[in-house]
Amino acid sequence: MTSVDRGSVPVGGDRSVVPPGERGATRIADRVVAKIAAQAAREAVGPLPADAAGPHATVVVHHEAAHVRVHLELDYPTDVGGRCHRVRRHVTERVGALVGMEVPEVAVQVERLHLTEASGVAHGRTR
Repeated sequence: MTSVDRGSVPVGGDRSVVPPGERGATRIADRVVAKIAAQAAREAVGPLPADAAGPHATVVVHHEAAHVRVHLELDYPTDVGGRCHRVRRHVTERVGALVGMEVPEVAVQVERLHLTEASGVAHGRTR
């Protein structure tokens, strides 16, 4: 019995074979891109209060472009705009580098602010 390499010559003997590196397509699921975006947001946002939930992301991929929405909880007081800007930039860079997709939009939604004990702001209602 002889061995036949079916990866290079089709069974019918047709020699017009597409090289292995040029066959098919790679499809990366939206949820995989969302996990990468959430990890990138975790890296960019920095330390969070102990009771804060970590960032999570939702992604819609359309025509090789990832539209990302990141949900965050931050400590208070903080530079909310500055931290959101860092998250947007880092998510765009990491998703582009790891997945090879264009990221035309990263919407950052701050879900909750956690008052830090060292902030000196009074707790509860004051008059």
